[in-house]
Amino acid sequence: MYSIVLVDDHAIVREGFKRLIELEPDLEVVAECRSADDAVEAVSQRRPDLVALDLSLPDGSGLPLIEHLRSVADQTRIVVLSMHDGEPYVSEALRRGASGYVTKGVAPEELVAGLRAVMQGECFLSSDLRQRRAERPSEALDPINRLTSREREVFLLLAEGRAPKQVAGELGIGQKTVYIHRASLMGKLGAGSELDLYRMASERGLLPRREGKG
Repeated sequence: MYSIVLVDDHAIVREGFKRLIELEPDLEVVAECRSADDAVEAVSQRRPDLVALDLSLPDGSGLPLIEHLRSVADQTRIVVLSMHDGEPYVSEALRRGASGYVTKGVAPEELVAGLRAVMQGECFLSSDLRQRRAERPSEALDPINRLTSREREVFLLLAEGRAPKQVAGELGIGQKTVYIHRASLMGKLGAGSELDLYRMASERGLLPRREGKG
């Protein structure tokens, strides 16, 4: 049974998606939240498998909340469920650690499809976003979009200069597993070294901004 926390400030929206999700025998909504504060508390206590997160919340944007929730429960995966379908929102949500993005304009069943895909380690985009990216080949063909959620995590940490041992510690996985993911993602990206990973991440604006020293 996969546990899910719903985060949306509209009760009628939460109820609708809860009913849809709980038609699935192996999916369970364990908490409903209307604000960022509620979400942090629920995720801290419940440690769910997945969070379905709206970006428009009464106490702030859901984008910073993605990173906060990931720091609170790093094994919890996040799928954004939002009316915002602009590419900057999508890219930023994925950059901050979301594993999927579903717009509210698509069929409700796509949410369930997205939840299942993300639980299998995939990065999921709803059909309207996939279609738009297909119409922009330079974006659709970006090899980084082929990485699984875990490979993306390993990629970003390696690109930031972490050693495999540090990556293993931060993600709570074995060092051998890190090397397996490293080999896989470097093959998909056509990278020959960590320097190539840094370059690819930097060119796409995926690395965190660092304050200047001194």
